[in-house]
Amino acid sequence: MTSDFAVNTPDAQDRAANWLIAAGLRPTKQRLSLAALLMGDGRNRHVTAESLFTATQASDEKVSLATVYNTLRAFCEAGLLCEIAVEGSRSYFDTCTDDHPHFFFEDTQQLRDAPAEQLEILRLPDIPQDCEISKVDVVIRLRRTQ
Repeated sequence: MTSDFAVNTPDAQDRAANWLIAAGLRPTKQRLSLAALLMGDGRNRHVTAESLFTATQASDEKVSLATVYNTLRAFCEAGLLCEIAVEGSRSYFDTCTDDHPHFFFEDTQQLRDAPAEQLEILRLPDIPQDCEISKVDVVIRLRRTQ
C-alpha cells in the first residue's frame, strides 16, 4: 500500500471541498482534512483506515481512528470511495470508483489497480432466483517468486 498522500494545502482543501459538495456531503473540518489527504492532488490511491490515520498524525488536524473509520464509511455511502475487502479483517478504500480489478501483493500488503482491459470473465455461476448481481470484485493475490 502506498503511503504517499496529498499535501494538505489551500488548493488541496478547495479540491476536497468540491469533492465533498459534489457528493452531497457537508464539508466539516475533519471531512475536509481527510478528503484533502485522499484527493487533494487529484490522484487516485488505495488506503486503509490505519494508513490514513497515520497520515493525519503528520498534519495539523488531529483526527481519531474512530473518526477515520466513520468518515471512510460515509465517503463510501456517498459514492466517493469503494471498499475492497482483501482479507477478513482488512479493507482497502479506493478513490477510483469505476469497476476494475486489483493486484494484491501479499509480501508488502500493497493493493494496486490491474489492467481492466486484460480481464475477461466469460461466465458467472447461477445466482439464486431472488437475487441480482450488484458487483463483481476481482482481487488477484500475488506472491513474489524471488
